[in-house]
Amino acid sequence: QVQLQESGPGLVKPSQTLSLTCTVSGGSITTGDYGWSWIRQSPGKRPEWIGYIASGGFANYNPSLKSRTSISRDTSNNQFSLQLNSVTPEDTAVYYCARDSPVGGLDYWTKGTLVTVSS
Repeated sequence: QVQLQESGPGLVKPSQTLSLTCTVSGGSITTGDYGWSWIRQSPGKRPEWIGYIASGGFANYNPSLKSRTSISRDTSNNQFSLQLNSVTPEDTAVYYCARDSPVGGLDYWTKGTLVTVSS
């Protein structure tokens, strides 16, 4: 059973960098044909896909966030991470990490972490 767990601060100041890490257990982030993904949902809005890092190491981003986003991985700890630069209050959202399967879509999720951007 694959399990994902997020970690990171729940409060970030405007103009700073939002950093979250997702630790995966029950499966390796380097095997299979999966996209290890980040998604967010702001209050009153639909979920927004941020990007993913594939099992092979390639990263792909939402074009609307690409200039501010970096997704990386630490294979020795089976983790992948999100960095979102120059945040504003509009980046306040519940952030989720998930596994994207070519067969089942987003088949494993975290419960999400609320990140608030505020001074």
